[in-house]
Amino acid sequence: MNFFRFLGSKNFFKQLVLGIVLSLVLVFVIMQWLKSSTNHGDFVIVPDLSKLSVSEMRNVIAQNNLRYEVLDSANYNPKYPRFSVIEQDPPAGNKVKSNRKIYITINPSGYDKVTVPDIIQNSIRNATSKLRAVGLDVQRITYIEEMGKDMVYEIRFKGKYIKPGDQLPKTSKIELVCGRGEISDRVVIKDELEE
Repeated sequence: MNFFRFLGSKNFFKQLVLGIVLSLVLVFVIMQWLKSSTNHGDFVIVPDLSKLSVSEMRNVIAQNNLRYEVLDSANYNPKYPRFSVIEQDPPAGNKVKSNRKIYITINPSGYDKVTVPDIIQNSIRNATSKLRAVGLDVQRITYIEEMGKDMVYEIRFKGKYIKPGDQLPKTSKIELVCGRGEISDRVVIKDELEE
């Protein structure tokens, strides 16, 4: 009975009101502290860094009170200038806190080099498949007087003979010199191989 009498007493109500008031004050103080320590409501709009050079990107990042980290360079993209920003995370236009790190991907200086595979004495079809597998394209096929019909005898790049194992930039266009399958005085040229 003493417990129930205490619940109905003035002392209990004073303690209850005091506890609620202290709790509200504590919550208010904590919220204000969080607001000031986390810069609540203060945002920076992420700038568009696309196609900016590395030095320009650094200036824009510094002006906006942000930080950056360069990720590994991507595959070369000819639509963007060399050593320019091709990707960023978070994207432009997002709201972020001041001092937020922006992850940047830079366009390399050019295509990676690939090794020319050994396609000598392969058929045109097999040689084309091997070349495409490493990132090279066949632009032209020249036929010469040799008995092996559609067999690759030589490889050219920009008019110069190259050999298997040489390094060329990825997506280079090369020429295959193939046999006609008969002996003749004519040299036939077939431009831009159709797929």
